Amino acid sequence: MTPQKPRRPLTLRDVSEASGVSEMTVSRVLRNRGDVSAATREKVLTAAKTLGYVPNKIAGGLASQRVNLVAVVIPSLSNLVFPDVLGGISAELDDTGLQPVIGVSNYSPAREEMVLYDMLSWRPSGVILAGLEHSKAATAMLSNSGIPIVEIMDTDGQGIDTLVGISHHRAGREMADHILAAGYRRIGFVGTHMPEDHRARKRLVGFEEGLAEKGVQLEAREYYQGGSSLLKGRELTERILARAPDLDFLYYSNDMIGAGGLLYCLDQGYDIPGRIGLAGFNGVDLLDGLPVRLSTTDARRHDIGRRAARIIAGKDATPPDRVVALTPTFLPGDTIRAIP
Repeated sequence: MTPQKPRRPLTLRDVSEASGVSEMTVSRVLRNRGDVSAATREKVLTAAKTLGYVPNKIAGGLASQRVNLVAVVIPSLSNLVFPDVLGGISAELDDTGLQPVIGVSNYSPAREEMVLYDMLSWRPSGVILAGLEHSKAATAMLSNSGIPIVEIMDTDGQGIDTLVGISHHRAGREMADHILAAGYRRIGFVGTHMPEDHRARKRLVGFEEGLAEKGVQLEAREYYQGGSSLLKGRELTERILARAPDLDFLYYSNDMIGAGGLLYCLDQGYDIPGRIGLAGFNGVDLLDGLPVRLSTTDARRHDIGRRAARIIAGKDATPPDRVVALTPTFLPGDTIRAIP
């Protein structure tokens, strides 16, 4: 299935018809006026949320009923991935008169829903948001906003309007192919256990499928919750190798913990990539400062930001299938043996 175009923006009349009360009463409820019964208020709010209706906060006399803002919703500002995405968005909007406004969901669907509600109430010219998985209310708000919606970072799933990203499932499978082609067979995984990090989960699924096709299974796993750090990567690597000392390869869900694992292995005197190989994901600039270059996958973050912004700004036409699929690129680095 291909993403669907947003429908026309919802109005007070839609909420009025859905709740069975007058438009004036709906207006009073949504403006938080106190002269409405609790039962009627609940009826109106339930109808509005189910429909995905968002009140319009901009001045009624504004001819376009739009402002020159682009709502950008990302899960984290501390993750090294997203500044590159934001840089790409900003670069493409710089000469358009459109200004990006950033909201952060902290990987929480409820928080994302709240951020979208506030941003959409100001009638932005478009929305760029990370990921494909949203709450029902958030999906309804976006689907009925009547503005361009670009979901970024991921193309493995159903979109609302337009998708710009990579296939994480493909990235995982391709990493498995490179690792196996280099002769590694006793493989462990170190990664996030956050239930809302859907892209990391899709990479792991693809990775395991790629291994299974060659008759190989993961021999050990080490999961963590919360943010990534070099220290966490060191600790997790020490832990998994203590439990499974015969592992000859470790695949990390991102470069930050992978870099910490690399530093641990160097401190312990491991022969890299002979005795043990390592790989991460994202291709972040952090890797440029390491004594050994970590093998990884370039997730095309800056390009994703630029392509999404170009669609929102009208610089690029939306593809017929409404999907811009970029290619994840394997970067061999120094921590994986050369393929014979």
